[in-house]
Amino acid sequence: MPVTAAAYAQALFTETPTPWGPVAGLGADAATVNPLLGADSLEPLVEAAAAAGAGVFALVRTSNPGAADLQDLPAPDDPLHERLAALVDGLSDRLLGEVGVSGMGAVVGATAPEHIARLRSLMPRSVFLLPGVGAQGGRPELLGPAFAAGRASALVAASRGIAAADDPAAAAEELRAVVWEVSTA
Repeated sequence: MPVTAAAYAQALFTETPTPWGPVAGLGADAATVNPLLGADSLEPLVEAAAAAGAGVFALVRTSNPGAADLQDLPAPDDPLHERLAALVDGLSDRLLGEVGVSGMGAVVGATAPEHIARLRSLMPRSVFLLPGVGAQGGRPELLGPAFAAGRASALVAASRGIAAADDPAAAAEELRAVVWEVSTA
């Protein structure tokens, strides 16, 4: 899998060498990756992201209803999502920014806020991508622990809840106000 991950890394962040010259990659600022293949499959992605000044978000505890089927299972002493968090934290120094927040981020679903404080303690430097607010039922007022490392330490994703609102601009402003409030608590 590291060979495949290296190809993905080239396509996402840098370029792919060919006999006819390099083929430019997407130039992505960040990518979401699946860590279930292990650290060796994340390594090429983290290396390419570091070289490109980009970020990586690893799936840790996702927002979909079936996430608990696997991510909350004991493995063997802690839930799998905590083992994934340890993997993310172990890589976070590789993408550490000037203010102490890492570009080695984690997808942490807003639909299971009971896990957020523990995951923040396991990944104190990682940016959390928090999907599931709005249409999936996640409540922004419960996301305060995600911001324990400061306002820049979490991104709230709420696309359907805003896009489907009668007044998307008002819905976005309302969400921003709630998130701003919980991020300073």
